[in-house]
Amino acid sequence: MISRTQRLLSLSTAMLLATTAAAVAEPSEELIAAAKKEGTLTTIALPHNWCGYGDVIAGFKAKYGIEVNELNPDAGSGDEIEAIKANKGNTGPQAPDVIDVGLSFGPSAKAEGLIQPYKVSTWDTIPDTAKDPEGYWYGDYYGVLSFVVNTDIVKDVPKDWADLKKSDYANSVALAGDPRASNQAVQAVYAAGLAAGETDAAKAGEAGLAFFAEVNKAGNFVPVIGKSASLAQGSTPIIIAWDYNGLSWRDSLNGNPPVEVVVPASGVVAGVYVQAISAFAPHPNAAKLWMEYLYSDEGQLGWLKGYCHPIRFNDLVKNGKVPKEMLDKLPPAESYEKAVFPTLDEQAKGKEAITTKWDSVVGASVQ
Repeated sequence: MISRTQRLLSLSTAMLLATTAAAVAEPSEELIAAAKKEGTLTTIALPHNWCGYGDVIAGFKAKYGIEVNELNPDAGSGDEIEAIKANKGNTGPQAPDVIDVGLSFGPSAKAEGLIQPYKVSTWDTIPDTAKDPEGYWYGDYYGVLSFVVNTDIVKDVPKDWADLKKSDYANSVALAGDPRASNQAVQAVYAAGLAAGETDAAKAGEAGLAFFAEVNKAGNFVPVIGKSASLAQGSTPIIIAWDYNGLSWRDSLNGNPPVEVVVPASGVVAGVYVQAISAFAPHPNAAKLWMEYLYSDEGQLGWLKGYCHPIRFNDLVKNGKVPKEMLDKLPPAESYEKAVFPTLDEQAKGKEAITTKWDSVVGASVQ
């Protein structure tokens, strides 16, 4: 089964800002009435502690009075696709209406005729680079690679990738996965390559490897998979991980030790999930209303509360829609403006170089 962290894939270019008019759009009364008549929405693979989904689901139920039938919260993207295939002719409770999957599954599900198009009222505020132009799938939330730092041990917090080569960080820097297998770790190496000035995907992969070879040669790289426990213990006081993981670790550690999550000044690489409606949805109107809720200001802020940056984040910030207390819990909003979303093709090119050459170039076996 593919975990949600492993499923986090990527798109290309920076977020686009959008118009205020579309952001305040609402679903039609006709859609709301049709959805309420259906009475139920069937979801799959939405654990309540992931991206604030527990509160998001509760908010949808409270707003529209529609029951939510939750299938297999711990399923992976592949499981979601298989659930659609297995229930093509089934209108019962085992047939999902909607899916939330890694980027690569959006185009493939469209090609197989498994999803149907729908453009939400706030469609224009979703970046063009994060949606299918015909409305078959659309980005929902993302994370960026960041430095998660135990500030009890690290007093001078690194601000950019080049800082990680400083002698101050001896035996301190770890990845949150094995770069020969983990997407999170592969994207971290790729991000370091972008920060070095490479824009070609394959060359960025090579540059990232060269960077980590230098970090390792300097004695700064710790060849273990960084986790919340190793961060707290101090064996990996600097971990390169998705920001939402770092922010969650920070909260769970509750100041013991204090943790700072830093989005680097350059090489800001983001990974995104996508939403889609099953082509065979038993409750198509409830599915459309669910999408309207998710892409409304309320739904987007629900994801942000769970530390997953909603796809409309820049638009929400621009229009003053994000509460100050919520922003105060996050790295500065402007640090996300440089976020780059590698396409599937770019990701594949970078991954090939990184996974096959890590051992020979960097020479650190991550355990």
